[in-house]
Amino acid sequence: MYPPPAPAPHRDFISVTLSLGESYDNSKSRRRRSCWRKWKQLSRLQQNMIIFLLAFLILCGFLSYIHMADQWKALSGKPTEERKMMPEVPGLKPANPPVLPAPQKADASPAFSKMLPQRPRKHFRRGPPHLQIRAPNTDSKAGTQGDTKERAAAPGDAHQEENTQRTVISWRGAVIEPEQGTGLPLRRAEAPAKPSPLVTRMQKEPALLNERQEGVIEAFRHAWKGYRQFAWGHDELRPVSKSFSEWFGLGLTLIDALDTMWILGLKQEFEEARMWVSQKLNFKKDVDVNLFESTIRILGGLLSTYHLSGDRLFLRKAKDFGNRLMPAFMTPSKIPYSDVNIGTGVAHPPQWTSDSTVSEVTSIQLEFRELSRLTGVKKFQEAAEEVTRHVHHLSGKKDGLVPMFINTHSGSFTHLGVFTLGARADSYYEYLLKQWIQGGKQETQLLEDYLAAIEGIKTHLVRHSEPNKLTFIGELTHDRFSAKMDHLVCFLPGTLALGVHHGLPTDHMELARALMETCYQMNRQMETGLSPEIVHFNLYPPTDNLDVKVKPADRHNLLRPETVESLFYLYRTTGDRKYQDWGWEILQSFNKYTRVSPQLPSCHRSTG
Repeated sequence: MYPPPAPAPHRDFISVTLSLGESYDNSKSRRRRSCWRKWKQLSRLQQNMIIFLLAFLILCGFLSYIHMADQWKALSGKPTEERKMMPEVPGLKPANPPVLPAPQKADASPAFSKMLPQRPRKHFRRGPPHLQIRAPNTDSKAGTQGDTKERAAAPGDAHQEENTQRTVISWRGAVIEPEQGTGLPLRRAEAPAKPSPLVTRMQKEPALLNERQEGVIEAFRHAWKGYRQFAWGHDELRPVSKSFSEWFGLGLTLIDALDTMWILGLKQEFEEARMWVSQKLNFKKDVDVNLFESTIRILGGLLSTYHLSGDRLFLRKAKDFGNRLMPAFMTPSKIPYSDVNIGTGVAHPPQWTSDSTVSEVTSIQLEFRELSRLTGVKKFQEAAEEVTRHVHHLSGKKDGLVPMFINTHSGSFTHLGVFTLGARADSYYEYLLKQWIQGGKQETQLLEDYLAAIEGIKTHLVRHSEPNKLTFIGELTHDRFSAKMDHLVCFLPGTLALGVHHGLPTDHMELARALMETCYQMNRQMETGLSPEIVHFNLYPPTDNLDVKVKPADRHNLLRPETVESLFYLYRTTGDRKYQDWGWEILQSFNKYTRVSPQLPSCHRSTG
């Protein structure tokens, strides 16, 4: 018999061949059709997300290209040799290549030599200068001939008269005698002289305080106790939560209060704060600071405390901090950036724009000029005054009024046609007058800009409310008037009074008194006796007999100092006790409504 046949092999797979008349194709066109098929298989949400991400990446690339192009343009705009000569702050690195002019010797700079005293000058007593009104010369030719004869007859007197004429400032017929200013000295300024034995004895034995003075000191101690307990060494106290908040992490409240404690005679509190400044205040920090806020609060606070105490610790700290702010000025237009990192030296504009605020870039000059005067280092004053000169020549103004924004790259005003004395423009006008006074009343462009601005305010922004005819300052937007007035505008009465005290037209005092009444009514007509942040005035007779109305979003008070500062100026220049009484009323309202507990005030001071 034959053996049985072997079983057929078992297959564990099935082979299927599909033939549609086409062979396998791995070409690019087939792969593209495959990708399109996959795209169509995605949901609508997935497709939208992919499209959004691609558009976002393209936009970021475009913005990065624009930013790099600006830097390349600034870099190529200066010769290599000039860039090498630019001064650099040790340890700091500017965000953009330095574009400020190289420093020159004092005798080689014509513009700067005007600020340097060429010979010893007689010290002029501070106070209102003499104001003379001179009639215009109707016959210039005859006057010239007469002057020639007088000079020939008395050459010595003519030389003296020529020197006198060179120092006189004239505007619209007003002649104002210059005073000894705070121009940059040839050497570092000396420390304040030590007080006489009589003054020392008077300081040790302070005069008796009246009830209101004691009330002011008690209010300060009340707030300071809360700061010391819950926010010591930090920027701001948060009284409701009994904690603190940081802005720059540099002890803003403490530095801001140093000169106040000295003036109030709070020796123990001052010495404790001084110890913190000496041991804890360190500017070697990787932190961004706002140029304007840090200048007026930190640099200004340190300089004023040095002037009051004569302690060079505060001047050393001020110089260190001033050096760390300098990279902000290294822009193509020399208009400073709004923010600078004081540790790395990298400066930049705000994240939302390349513009700086006009009030911020023009309200740092007092501090930087004084820092140069005290240290003998010219770069602080030169950088700040370059901004002032630039703004002086800019177009886009309206009868002395300036827009709110200025571009740091082009150096031109932006958002043209909008004029206000409120936020983003207010202190520009204030610093014009105070710089003129600080410089000994010799810088004519500052005086001209200030007086032109006051005339522009009278022409375009001054109105009267109904029913009580309160004088107020509104806003102008493309020639359309708005009856909106910020509390910040209440700096103007004090500024006008200060100008009259220094010899400016007396009609400015009339406007100062009228505006001071309005700022007081902005407090008095509120239920709490405290002014809101913004008010709108009635231009037509209202039904409730009130001149002001407040929108819900503006019904808050930030403890701003403008009104009470103007009250101080008005009282000191007029002697009218009602301004003292108004200030006392406002303090009582703060005591009544802003304390959240026996230990703490309800909110911190906010400046703008």
